[in-house]
Amino acid sequence: MPNQTNQKPNLIEAILRKQSVLVLDGALATELESYGCDLNDPLWSAQVLIEKPEAIKRVHAEYFRAGADCAITASYQATIKGFAERGLSERESVELIQKTVTLAKEARDEVWQEDQTRVKPLVAASVGPYGAYLADGSEYGGNYGVTEETLLTFHRPRVEALVEAGADLLAFETIPSFQEAKVLASLLEEFPDTSAWLSFSLKDGGAISDGTGLPEVADEFEFQSQIVAIGVNCAPVDAATEAVKLFSKNTLKPIIVYPNSGETYDPKTKTWHGEGDCESFDTQSEALYKAGARLIGGCCRTTPEYIKALAHKWK
Repeated sequence: MPNQTNQKPNLIEAILRKQSVLVLDGALATELESYGCDLNDPLWSAQVLIEKPEAIKRVHAEYFRAGADCAITASYQATIKGFAERGLSERESVELIQKTVTLAKEARDEVWQEDQTRVKPLVAASVGPYGAYLADGSEYGGNYGVTEETLLTFHRPRVEALVEAGADLLAFETIPSFQEAKVLASLLEEFPDTSAWLSFSLKDGGAISDGTGLPEVADEFEFQSQIVAIGVNCAPVDAATEAVKLFSKNTLKPIIVYPNSGETYDPKTKTWHGEGDCESFDTQSEALYKAGARLIGGCCRTTPEYIKALAHKWK
């Protein structure tokens, strides 16, 4: 049975009552690379968490100062299994995962002290897909060929660590698999005071990466009250806009979207190709808002300048 109780206040709705759009942050990895961090590693930004955590905090602060109402933590690829393969103990791994929340909260609190007239920004703890841990490109298809129990066992310790660290909510993001999304929603019921958004990667404007249609996806989670927003991320704006339109027709939940810059990622070479979208990000956001999105930010290859433009337009 879907979970019908959520004892915590809905922090997303609280912000949306005060402003038309909740502005999310942009890419973490893009900014870390601009600081000279090498992310060519299976742990991705989680490697920086080990080597240069102050850089992560600095990026969070930049996005908050640009006007972001929510930071997404550096835990996307930070997992117990991934750290164990680097020789870290379970305790060390949990502490690192929790540090992602601490860094974002510290940045949030410091920036909010500079201007408390704005809404107090949120910290959303990132929970990336199983395929991100595999680092073999399977996160772009979602057909893992594993059991639900395998997925539960994989996700549970990270979710528990992030909840204990005091994140405002969880960000189940770039999820390519309908099976995995259902597993994550069921896992959330083990933490009844915790809420999450659910954001999918796309095959096209009408389906998530594993081919499941967006109406079926929306219907599955409509009455899961702990899922407080649903949408897409890491897709080009055009496909993301079509997806938002479909979600709008099939859910009453707030719709979240944080597209990438429009360039194309090659998971084999781990490089980006092509040009970004010609239109400015704030202009593109008009179509996303008109389609029904109310939480808008940026994913891969977006920067604080993108978010500053969004904040200027919508707040």
